[in-house]
Order: sequence, then C-alpha cells, then structure tokens
Amino acid sequence: MKNMTLFPVLPFCKQMQTATCQAVSGSCIPSPKAEAIPCIKAEKTGAFQQLPMVMPSIDILQSALKKAKKVGPTKGIANIAKRERNRGAKQLDTLMKELAVPLRTYTENFPNRKTLHPYERSLVELTLGDGIYEEVLGKVDTVRKQVVSLGKEHASLCSKSTTKKEAEERLNEGMKKLEDIFNRGRSVVDDLLHIAKTLRGMPVVNLERPTVCLVGAPNVGKSSLVWELSSGKPEICHYPFTTRGILMGHITLNYQHFQVGLFRQWQFFSAFCFKYCLLQRTHLKWRWLQVTDTPGLLRRCDEDRNNLEKLTLAVLTNLPTAVLYVHDLTGECGTSPTNQFIIYTEVKERFADHLWVDVVSKCDLLSESPAPFVSELSEVGQIDLARYLASGPAGAIHVSVKSGRGLDTLKDKVHEVLLGQLSKIKSLKSDEDSP
Repeated sequence: MKNMTLFPVLPFCKQMQTATCQAVSGSCIPSPKAEAIPCIKAEKTGAFQQLPMVMPSIDILQSALKKAKKVGPTKGIANIAKRERNRGAKQLDTLMKELAVPLRTYTENFPNRKTLHPYERSLVELTLGDGIYEEVLGKVDTVRKQVVSLGKEHASLCSKSTTKKEAEERLNEGMKKLEDIFNRGRSVVDDLLHIAKTLRGMPVVNLERPTVCLVGAPNVGKSSLVWELSSGKPEICHYPFTTRGILMGHITLNYQHFQVGLFRQWQFFSAFCFKYCLLQRTHLKWRWLQVTDTPGLLRRCDEDRNNLEKLTLAVLTNLPTAVLYVHDLTGECGTSPTNQFIIYTEVKERFADHLWVDVVSKCDLLSESPAPFVSELSEVGQIDLARYLASGPAGAIHVSVKSGRGLDTLKDKVHEVLLGQLSKIKSLKSDEDSP
C-alpha cells in the first residue's frame, strides 16, 4: 500500500439535454471601438437553466376552462337570480385568473436581457434575433392585460344581472370573449415556449473552469480533430460551415486507486450544440475542463459576418478561454492560406490576452508551400506571409488525422494549456477577491 501510486479516473456525466435551435439574423458582435450597451454586470452564467417551464397555450386554455366551469355559486344564496349571477361572476373571475396568472409568471421570471452575462446575452441575440426576446415577452404581457381587463369587465356585468336568463347570457358572452381574446394571443405564448426550450438547451459554461476554444476558417479540420481527440461524432463534410453552432464539452476528475490513460466523453445538446471533451491523466481533484468547437471565420469585417461567425467571436469576447487556432495550408478548405493568415493575424491581435496554441492540420497533404499572388504579397508583407505559407505560425503543431502524426503532441499541449488556463482563472479570481 505504501508504494501504490494514485492516478485519476474520469467518471462520466450522464445528464443529457436536447434541443434544436437556429441562428437567425441578429446584431453583430461589437468591435473594440463600439459603444457598450449599459448592462448590469453578471458574474455567473446559467440563467437559461432557471427559466420557468412554459405550458403550451392550448393546455393553458383547456385547463382554465375546465377549472372555471367547476366553480359553483356561494352557498346560502336562496334567490335564483342572485345565485346565477354570483356563479357567473365567479366563473368569469376564475377563467380570467387561470389565463392571466401563468402569463404573469412568465413575464416576471424570464430575466431582463441586460442582466444576463455578455456570453448569454450574445446567444439570445444571435440565436433568436435582435429584439425578438423582448418583443415576445412584451406581447405575452399585452395578452395578459387584455385578459384581465376583459375578465373584470364581464364579471362586473354578470354580477349586475337582474334575472337568471340575463346572468346566463352574460356568462356565456364573457366566457366566449375571454376564450377568443386568448386564442388571438396564443401564438405568442407558443413563441415563448419555443424560446424557453431553445435557451434552456444552450451550452452552459462555468466561468471558473478552464476552457479551450477551437477557432479557424471554415473546413480547416476542426471537427476532424474533434473526431480524433474525443469520442464525439461531429458532422464532417468537405464544405464550409459544417459546424453550425457552439459545441461545448466537459469532463470531471477525481482521485481513484487505478492507473488510467485518456478518457473521453460525448453528449449531444442539439444539432447545433453538442459536447465533447479531451484530457490526459492528471493529478487534479474534481476539476471540470471545457472544450468548445466553433463555426469558421471568413475574411471580412464584423458588420458583414453571418451569425455563425458572430457566435465564434461571442465566445472569444465574453468567455475566459484559451485558443486552439487551426490552420489549413493545403488550399483545400475554400479559404486561401493568404486569407487565413490575414484572418489569423486580426484575430490574434484582437484577442492577444488569451492563451494560444497554433495547429496546422492536414500536414500529410503538404508537399510545398502554395504560391501567393503578387497582389497578396504586397498587401500582407512578403516575409511574414512566406514564413506562414512555409510552415504556419511559429511554434505551430503539425498534425494529420489521416496518419495520426502529431496527435499525441497535440493532446499533451491541450492538457498543458487547460492547466495554464486554470492557473490564470485562479489568479484573476484572487485579484478580484483581494481588497
């Protein structure tokens, strides 16, 4: 027992979330020079997992009608007319409340977008569209106000009936109008249900856990690296933007009396948001390590980027991630090596404070450096571009998924960067806690 060596075992996380979401037209990721929107500082993520459960509109209506029709008059009323108008007023009041209270619960418990963490705020804008979140909540509240106003009006009219027949007529009229006005607003309630499902399925990021983000132009081989370095099965095709959302993975470590090597895990969030992770053995105790794969970046300004690219920039802008930047010098990815160099230079300059690892993929296909056009040389500078075309950025790890070359080195480097990112997070937290 004295000579026994302790190594970690990685237990699997069995929880699974599924959702399908679509990136739609939204606001752009602000450039460093853009004015920031005044927002309340949010120090934690996870607001989407606290959203209230929204019932389908048809269920709300049917439940409300069923409960309202069961309501009887107050006991002890002998006069038939008084008893009938009392029953009618109570049923209308019950129907109004059963329709309005759930809507009020939703509008009060969905968070104000300005109070969200910047990362989650970006997901709302880029997944739903800029302003859609507030617009739907506003329409739901409008439906609630209409239901309350109409319900009170007809309950009051029913309570003033002078005969049994009049009370019954006003009850039926009020029930029909309440049902009609709710039916006219049912679509926005169902829109809110869709929003809740979509946001609840977004990847959850713990800001205190180290994260590495895979970045690069479209089709450079990021997802192929995921395939090799994890047990995940991302969609891999020979065309750009196969990765259609943020892919998030995590893993847990703890001490066990076993010798272990590489353990990997995969979980699907949705067609756009799924999980993978990678880690070699380490002596950390109960550490969750996160890895993200992101859609590719093209050479263009932020205002012209599509929402897939904006998701990538949102991760880098709003999360404390390390960067694993993937390059393809073969010219087969659809983005020329020269344009990749320009994109890479701009991104690295913009996010210079991030820990950084450069990877040149498909190295088994590299025979000689691709020749740049004369206009490209004059645009980006001959020396830097020539060096990049020859072997990629200085210190880049050359890998080949096909031959397996460099994959072990890459695994070691990812492990090292994750530990470095963990130290950086601890240092930042220590500085924040110090007086």
